[in-house]
Amino acid sequence: MPLVTVKAPCLPTEDVEKVKKAILNLFPDSMIEASGGMIEAKTGSLARFKELIRSYRIIDATRRMLLHGKQGNSTTFMINKQVAFIGKVSYVEEKLPLGRIEVSIEDDDLDRLIDEVAPITVNGEEVLS
Repeated sequence: MPLVTVKAPCLPTEDVEKVKKAILNLFPDSMIEASGGMIEAKTGSLARFKELIRSYRIIDATRRMLLHGKQGNSTTFMINKQVAFIGKVSYVEEKLPLGRIEVSIEDDDLDRLIDEVAPITVNGEEVLS
């Protein structure tokens, strides 16, 4: 089972509950803790995230981000916090004025997990291996 850790700053101008909602929109099974201007969530489920990337047809972009952030048995990528609040996924690489959500995924067999979450596609269709 993967370990998904999600972190997001909660700026003084932001509502903590709205930042929590942004995280829960993507990872609804998360256990959330908030302290010192930071919100951290942990979960073992990527089900909703997988559902979203398929419904918005961003499997290829997701695969690129997962592979780009891969180091050993973990991978890290960033998601736009405002977009997550409305239940969508948008990846970011630069700093944003209102912050971003950092997602780290650890798994003993990360390559298999990446293939499961964001498989290779051809013309937008998943390629079965």
